[in-house]
Amino acid sequence: MSRPAHLILLPGLLCDSALWRHQTEHLKDQIEVTVGDITENNSIVAMAARVLADAPPRFALAGLSMGGYVAQEIMRQAPERVERLALVNTNARADTDEQRTNRAALIKLADIGSFKGVTPRLLPNLIHPSRMEDPAVAGVVMEMAERVGQHAFKRQLEAMMGRKDGRGDLEAIRVPTLIIAGRQDLLCPLAMQEEMRERIPNAKLILVEDCGHLVPLERPEATTAVFRYWLS
Repeated sequence: MSRPAHLILLPGLLCDSALWRHQTEHLKDQIEVTVGDITENNSIVAMAARVLADAPPRFALAGLSMGGYVAQEIMRQAPERVERLALVNTNARADTDEQRTNRAALIKLADIGSFKGVTPRLLPNLIHPSRMEDPAVAGVVMEMAERVGQHAFKRQLEAMMGRKDGRGDLEAIRVPTLIIAGRQDLLCPLAMQEEMRERIPNAKLILVEDCGHLVPLERPEATTAVFRYWLS
């Protein structure tokens, strides 16, 4: 199998290209890297179509969290265009009723002008406790949320609320697939990512120790090293 020439990276909720800064910088000697924009649409289906419209004919694809939902939708819409797949801190399930209720409440808060991005109170859900005071991690998370902003936040919440359960589609994936999990990920626990590994033929699961929900930012060197192996 030949090496892919292009890699598309998809961020998560309230994240932008800074999430993937280390990978973008340190993989460019091996592959052309771009970060997809998933801030402009309010459905996972439309987000995937937008990424595909801007993508080259063939590419490797990696998505974190909500970006992983979009990556799975791209595999449904255009599987023949994806050469390799990496699903990072994500899962294949639809929102539960409780999650939809919580997201609807956040949209209502944002509608009345109470958007505060990622606050220090929310950070423990996203990153390992040891990085709560690290500006290279915690600071970047809060800066990304501020850049993404209120209106994109609402669109992204609506997209996640409306996404389908994709577990039944995983068995159709036929490209080399990497699943990366943070041991201390509170939002997408290891069991959800093991579920994907069991359903995707020949998928490999990499578990990153001492790490929360944002593996590429929390463990950048390890993520880049794993990606080099996956891409080669």
